[in-house]
Amino acid sequence: NGDARVSQGDAVPGAALDRAVQGVNLRPGSLRDQIGREPTLLVFLRHFGCAFCRETMADLRDAAEKDPGFPAVLFFFQGSPLEGKAFLRRYWPEARAVADPELRFYEDFGVGQGGWMQMLGPRVWSAGRRAQAKGHTNGARVGDVWRMPGLFLVAEDRLLWSHRFRHAGDHPEFAEIPRLAALAGAPTPPT
Repeated sequence: NGDARVSQGDAVPGAALDRAVQGVNLRPGSLRDQIGREPTLLVFLRHFGCAFCRETMADLRDAAEKDPGFPAVLFFFQGSPLEGKAFLRRYWPEARAVADPELRFYEDFGVGQGGWMQMLGPRVWSAGRRAQAKGHTNGARVGDVWRMPGLFLVAEDRLLWSHRFRHAGDHPEFAEIPRLAALAGAPTPPT
């Protein structure tokens, strides 16, 4: 259903933090090593063929490049590191991303599957027109097409904020994330 198992102020599950990661542009080690001490936005993508996944990548890159106070971004994806590298090459080559083909991190954060209305309802069609107007279309699928996206702002081992996706094409205002981080009490990188 896409509901997070962790809530604002909760600790990020230790099993997730201590699990070794592999992927693209990562530091050696665990998820904890990727997060470090600074606020980090964890972005759980749908499958790579999803127009909304492509829109999210492009819009987050734009927001991060426009605001030097934007928190570090760490993506999670359902494919192999090789598939992730090919995808990132097109949308954000410098981005850091964790390969999670077994969906272990998705499950740790409660990023589940959506239902019919969350995947095919009228709001999804409307969001599809928005993504298409930005030049994003669907492509070859890699991963579970029913998997919802997830968005979590963390600092060290604490969840500061999350976005509960109402449907597959739900799209938060990414430019607001630095302000939300400040409201949640997370230090933002110096400008």
